[in-house]
Amino acid sequence: MKTLLRKVIKPFLPKYEVVCHTYHVIPGLPVNKNQSTHSFEKGAEAKAREFYSKVIASDITRTMAPVEVHLKRRGKTIERAEFGPVKDLQKFNIVYKG
Repeated sequence: MKTLLRKVIKPFLPKYEVVCHTYHVIPGLPVNKNQSTHSFEKGAEAKAREFYSKVIASDITRTMAPVEVHLKRRGKTIERAEFGPVKDLQKFNIVYKG
């Protein structure tokens, strides 16, 4: 009975994703912005939050080039973290890759 109820409710649950934007700065050239998206199935909030917290706590994320990480539900950002001068870089001409 519970599995039947889950199958009925699951299509109406929100979809979660973790989006990472990495900025690469080379003097004299436009700022490169790479985006990587990690999508989770509908209703997988616990898995998405766990992944988001692992990305933020990672030493690699903190020591890389300027990075901003978003946790999104239904396409809207619910949590956001920035490492490095992201606000200053967004003022420059940005070339999107990926």
